[in-house]
Amino acid sequence: MSGRLKESVLDRSRQVALQIHEILRRRILSLELVPGTVLSRASLQLEFGVSQTPVRDALMRLQEEGLIEVYPQYATVVARIDIANARQAQFMRLSIELEAVRRLTLESPVETADALLNVLARQERVTSPQTYDLFDSLDRDFHRTLYERAEIMELWFTVRRQSVHIDRLRRLNLPMPGKMQTVVEDHHNIVDSIRSGDPLAATTALRKHLSGTLSIIGLISQQFPDYIKR
Repeated sequence: MSGRLKESVLDRSRQVALQIHEILRRRILSLELVPGTVLSRASLQLEFGVSQTPVRDALMRLQEEGLIEVYPQYATVVARIDIANARQAQFMRLSIELEAVRRLTLESPVETADALLNVLARQERVTSPQTYDLFDSLDRDFHRTLYERAEIMELWFTVRRQSVHIDRLRRLNLPMPGKMQTVVEDHHNIVDSIRSGDPLAATTALRKHLSGTLSIIGLISQQFPDYIKR
């Protein structure tokens, strides 16, 4: 059974609309559904074997997140990547993670570094074009660990909800030559700086890491002009 066919088989013990939303959201964030893709409600009903109501509810959620645009009586399409939204999400994330890293470097440097290194060791093994999804997932796990260690998990969920546009930018950035290796190097620098107990070095390393994708928005826009909201 293919991956898409398998995920289209819903768990009827769970809310159907929520599952459809999760599947479509994953496809959009991974760029399996690229900006501008038309989403046919009838086709979605057929794929998931459901009535129009759960499809409508799932699409409403996606619209609220800014991932699709609905043109009544015309079409529902995957939204373009909103750079202004991405910048605001990055500002929020940077503010939170800089403070988390500063505190953790002062309060539990060795334990935090060990927890991060555990994730990083797995990420280093999947730096190839065939493993983008796993690499990206482990990248999130690396940062999630900071929130767990700082005991601010509610903020992690807030950041994840607000990061949909920058997540798509990162997916365009990852395949660029050397990007995954740079991410791994950045993560090592963050881990080493935390372990050293130097909050300035740790926050400097984190700031450099989180600025990577937004620093080349111009290049991404040139390569993918139809994907970017102007």
